[in-house]
Amino acid sequence: MSQVFVSKHPLVQHKLTLLRDVQTDHRSFRELTRELCLLLMYEATHDLKLAPKQVTTPMATTTGSKAEETIGLVPILRAGLGMVEGALALLPNVQVWHLGFYRDEKSLRPVAYYNRLPDAPTVQLCLVLDPMLATGGSAVAAVDVLKKWGAPRIKYIGLIAAPEGVERLSTAHPDVPIHVATIDEKLNEIGYIVPGLGDAGDRQFGT
Repeated sequence: MSQVFVSKHPLVQHKLTLLRDVQTDHRSFRELTRELCLLLMYEATHDLKLAPKQVTTPMATTTGSKAEETIGLVPILRAGLGMVEGALALLPNVQVWHLGFYRDEKSLRPVAYYNRLPDAPTVQLCLVLDPMLATGGSAVAAVDVLKKWGAPRIKYIGLIAAPEGVERLSTAHPDVPIHVATIDEKLNEIGYIVPGLGDAGDRQFGT
């Protein structure tokens, strides 16, 4: 799977371990989620297109670079909200839209309930934010929506993935790179990642 990127950064692995801990409280969980997203965003934007830009320093005029692509963040509600702040810390001028899906607990299929995309794409790159790539249903559904909308380029950024979710997203959308902190062992019988960290939304918001 050449489009799957698992971070090897020591800080990512350290913070992920703290995030998993059942003793980590809601406030600390949110802060760790923010920090992990910032680190993963740094890695996921390694191939942004650049254009030359002339700048005058106190000593001389030189040619540097500026990011050429416009970017949109697409957090999947509700757990993806916790990743937005970290993404904005690195990319403060990007646009932010929201897609809402919940998982039917019997079928484990995603059900769409919210879409705030504009009428037509206004960016060149969409970054889908969702902490847990479990069954992959919500991620695939989100990318389906973005492609139908006309998004030119899409990447998925998450914290923990299950092999089943990676396989499903990669099969449905092989052109969408997947950036995660780790790929865990498996899904359990109710569709949760093992060892995982539980429900990312519940742990962020104390519900």
